[in-house]
Parts: sequence; C-alpha cells; structure tokens
Amino acid sequence: MTPNEILKIAVKAADSKMAADIEALDIRELTTIADYFVICTGSSPAQIRAVTEEIERKLKEAGVMPLSVEGLQASGWVLMDYGDVVIHVFRKETREFYAIERLWNDAPHVNVEELLK
Repeated sequence: MTPNEILKIAVKAADSKMAADIEALDIRELTTIADYFVICTGSSPAQIRAVTEEIERKLKEAGVMPLSVEGLQASGWVLMDYGDVVIHVFRKETREFYAIERLWNDAPHVNVEELLK
C-alpha cells in the first residue's frame, strides 16, 4: 500500500469519528522519518480512543499494521507510526502545547478535503 493510500484511509477514519482540525503535512522534502504527518484533535480521552481504534481498524482491514502505537488516550497524545505515515491524535490543550504544525511549518499542507472525497 502506498503512503498516499495510507494517508487517505487514516484521514477518512479520523473524520468518521469526528476528529477535529484534521491536518496532513507532506514532510518528504524535510526529513527521512516519514512522508506524511496526520494531526488531529479529540475532545476527550474516549474520543481519542475512538479515533485511534478506528484508524487502526481501517488500516488493518487494508492489510497495514502499525510499527508502533505510543501514548495513552488519557495522556492527551497518541502517536501511531505506520512507517511512511505518522499519525498524532491530540487533546486540544496538548496539541496547542506541542504545536507540531509550527515545528514543521515548512512542510506543505495536504488538502484534507480532497482526501475525504
């Protein structure tokens, strides 16, 4: 499965569980750690769990397993590493504190609306 296909499945899964402020960053030209970051927000530990479980379920159905899943829903940040695509599911306060989008502000944004079609 290509990184673009993984990206699209992850974004659609997050959206289906009402994750807020879904962003995708194309980091291919900036680092070798991954091709894309997906960043989204859950409003509670339960929603963060629902978003992460749905992403895992949809990608598993497509034959893709995570290399690792770090963090806990209660911690306010879950990181899901799918190799070429790294997914961050945050609580709002934690997302604002770590400000990944600002750290990677040179990365082009992927049009999430296009991915949801």
